[in-house]
Amino acid sequence: MTLLQADPAVIAEGVNLLWVLVVTFLIFFMHAGFAMLEAGQVRSKNVANQLTKNLLTWSVGVTLFFLVGASVESLVSGLTGPGSVGIGEAFATLVPGSANAWVGWLFGAVFAMTAATIVSGAVAGRMKLRAYVAYTVLLAAVIYPVVTGLTWAGGLLGEMGFHDFAGGVIVHAMGGFAGLTAAYMVGPRMDRFNEDGSVNVIPGHSLTFAALGTLILAFGWYGFNVGTAATVFSVSDGTLQLGSFATVGRVALTTTLGMAAGAIGAATATLYKTRKVDTLYVANGLLAGLVSVTAITDAIVWPGAIAVGLLAGIQLPLVFGFVEKRLKVDDVCAVFPVHGSAGVLGALAFPFVATEFWGGAGVGYLVSTFVTQFISVAVILAWTVFATAVVFGVIKAMGEIRVSREHESEGLDISEHGVNTYPEFGSPDTVADGGRVVGDDGMVEENGIVRTDGGDQPNDGRPESRRDSGVGRDSSNPGSGIKLVTAFIRPDKLSDVKTGLAEIGAPSLTVTNVSGRGSQPAKKGQWRGEEYTVDLHQKVKIECVVADIPAEDVAVAIRDAARTGEPGDGKVFVLPVEDAYQIRTGEQGTVAV
Repeated sequence: MTLLQADPAVIAEGVNLLWVLVVTFLIFFMHAGFAMLEAGQVRSKNVANQLTKNLLTWSVGVTLFFLVGASVESLVSGLTGPGSVGIGEAFATLVPGSANAWVGWLFGAVFAMTAATIVSGAVAGRMKLRAYVAYTVLLAAVIYPVVTGLTWAGGLLGEMGFHDFAGGVIVHAMGGFAGLTAAYMVGPRMDRFNEDGSVNVIPGHSLTFAALGTLILAFGWYGFNVGTAATVFSVSDGTLQLGSFATVGRVALTTTLGMAAGAIGAATATLYKTRKVDTLYVANGLLAGLVSVTAITDAIVWPGAIAVGLLAGIQLPLVFGFVEKRLKVDDVCAVFPVHGSAGVLGALAFPFVATEFWGGAGVGYLVSTFVTQFISVAVILAWTVFATAVVFGVIKAMGEIRVSREHESEGLDISEHGVNTYPEFGSPDTVADGGRVVGDDGMVEENGIVRTDGGDQPNDGRPESRRDSGVGRDSSNPGSGIKLVTAFIRPDKLSDVKTGLAEIGAPSLTVTNVSGRGSQPAKKGQWRGEEYTVDLHQKVKIECVVADIPAEDVAVAIRDAARTGEPGDGKVFVLPVEDAYQIRTGEQGTVAV
């Protein structure tokens, strides 16, 4: 049989199914982008936790969407739309009778999992894994399917005429508002806000990861938007006709223009605000531009895509600042301004940039369409916030929403997963006191924690006066009068130490990130199920050269500011400096300091 002799319906169905599967796989690849984007924006001690959440979001979520979510979607559609469906009929989709049904649930599943994974970036660094997974289960099984049942599946909002082509509100704004609600419920990270309400910046560990993750997401987004034009061919009078694929050119163009405009808008806003172009905001702005046109990309004029994308990029730093400084919500990966507010902006802007309006539909169309969009957005977001608040409210009441302060301080990689994302300094069997593991008794352990000092307490054999009286000064060897105070402290105490030094008039210092070992217990790490000992810990080395301020005052200020009372607080050393030279002026001695 030649191609010309083949049944056109068979060809159309085969090509259409292949198209849907290809774009489905492209959307799935977006999870790699989410993982890298989020991992780059968290501290190095929380990277494995963020990656694990992304892996489990897909694995747990897609299973629940298959078993429960797709059926809930059908039930909501039948209850609120013109059709009807019973529980037995809804759950009969678990045994679909055609290839289209098998492929259709998977296409819906990748959209559902995109909404779910957005939440993980908002609550990074402090939420228990079990709390996040529990929410993912309910989002995939109930919360998201209710939204799609009301809209895409033909429910109430869909019948009203709500326009959301590829999920700008149904997926992204929903995920953004869910993330904001979850971040509020779990509370901010330690030291994110001061007692006076001022904000402390907590940078992520890899801008490279964040930028690369952004580009992967942008690549996958073509599947998200262009792929929604999911019918390549149709059959009419026994011949092949081009299906809804006819809109694919407009979708590709407006998606690209919205993406580019979002990056430009964010770059312009940050340049105006700080006189510098912030790289992370440019990356986030690119995504915000994509989100803003996702709901409307099939039916807008191309200048409208540029305008909406620009607005989405410009609003990004403004909305993030509002969430951070006014609402005091710690949205780690800026999921609300990127997905939440940008998605709402695009949906509400639709009537103003729609091809139908610019084709002469008139003011009546503008008003009625805007009212429909507004009501639909309000219903979707009200349900999302309510359901998310209830779920996390119950989890919080059970005391299971947040890790302990100790676990948050040491990082979720170790406390939640027993791994170290960057284990270069680990070794499988060497302890820090030079001993080697020989059988079960070869290493001293306390409560499962390997001690770097062989089990001795850090203060054993040291006089009480040496531990409590501060740092003495050697009056018999005054040297040049210049002293070097060197300290090794916990990284999270750096801000307190800087404040303490400024209060005694010693603001000048040098800071270096180092790794080392002392009295702080080593940890047992794990890599592919094999244990190893991590006995070098991340520290910050502070060096402060003083001449006109007593070195003892500086040392005591560091000691007091850096103390937590736990092993691993660090050490302070005072050393004489023989001489000093000012490079610029050539001055020598104390005046050079």
